[in-house]
Amino acid sequence: MISPDHVRLMARYNAWQNRSLIAAADTLDAAALVADRGGFWGGILPTLSHVLWGDCIWMSRFDGWDKPAVGMQGSPTMIADWDAYCDARITADADILDWAGRVSQDALSAELTWYSGVMEREFSQPLWQLVTHFFNHQTHHRGQVHAMLTAAGARPGDTDLILMPETA
Repeated sequence: MISPDHVRLMARYNAWQNRSLIAAADTLDAAALVADRGGFWGGILPTLSHVLWGDCIWMSRFDGWDKPAVGMQGSPTMIADWDAYCDARITADADILDWAGRVSQDALSAELTWYSGVMEREFSQPLWQLVTHFFNHQTHHRGQVHAMLTAAGARPGDTDLILMPETA
C-alpha cells in the first residue's frame, strides 16, 4: 500500500515533469504540437490533452472536481489551444498538489466506488490502487510525449525521480 508521503512525492514529480514538457514544447510551433506523430492519441498536444482529461476524470472521483465536458474519445481535443492547455495544466497540477497534501492513510485504505462511462459499469477498488493507476497513467503518456518531443527536435529535461529538485 502507498502512503500519503508517496502521493505527495508523486504529485510533485507530476508537476515537475509537466513543467519540463511544457518548456520543451514551447520551442515548437503550433503545427508541430498537433502533427500526428503516431502516438496512441496522435501528436504532442492531443496526448497531453488526454493526460489532462484523465487527471480531471480521476480527480472528479478523488476530490470532487468537475468532470470533463467530453468523454475519453474526445480527450485529445478537449483543449486544442496550446496556451489554454498550459494554463489548465498548471492549475490542475497545483490542485493535485493541494489534494495530495490533504490525503490521509485512512482515505487511501478505503474503497472508492465509481461509475465508468468508458466501461459502462460500476467499479470498487481501494483508493491507493486507483491513485497508483492515476500516477502511472500520467507517466506512461508523458513518456510518449517525451519521445515525440525529442523526435521533433525539442529537448525535455531529466525524468529521473532521483534528480527531482527539492523545490519541485
